[in-house]
Amino acid sequence: MAPTATEGPASSAAGGKGLAAKKSMKALKGAGQDDDKKKKKNKKARKETYNTYIYRVLKQVHPDTGISNRGMSILNSLCKDIEERLSVEAGKLASYNKKATISSREIQTAVRLIFPGELAKHAVSEGTKAVAKFSQAAA
Repeated sequence: MAPTATEGPASSAAGGKGLAAKKSMKALKGAGQDDDKKKKKNKKARKETYNTYIYRVLKQVHPDTGISNRGMSILNSLCKDIEERLSVEAGKLASYNKKATISSREIQTAVRLIFPGELAKHAVSEGTKAVAKFSQAAA
């Protein structure tokens, strides 16, 4: 078959220019990306833990006692587990009442549902005391 007007040498030259233009645009875009990568350093993701707070409480209760890394890890896991259970339960309570916000009331009810008997009473009283202290400090 003979080449048509659109398939001839002129069209391949135009196609070549288009390809070269695309390559140069990619090169310009790529240069900017390299600069951005150099500016941004890979920061290590922060790991949120309760280690500081566990250590502070330990020193309040037993000033001369230390804790091993494994013990700290276990207590940290315990705190995270309790936090997750309470937040899930409080979220369910808020959705049952068709509310979008979890308030102290939902947290208090979640504590009463999750913790057994006397432990729940102590947790509620300490939580109420902490909220009152926080409110006083803010005012």
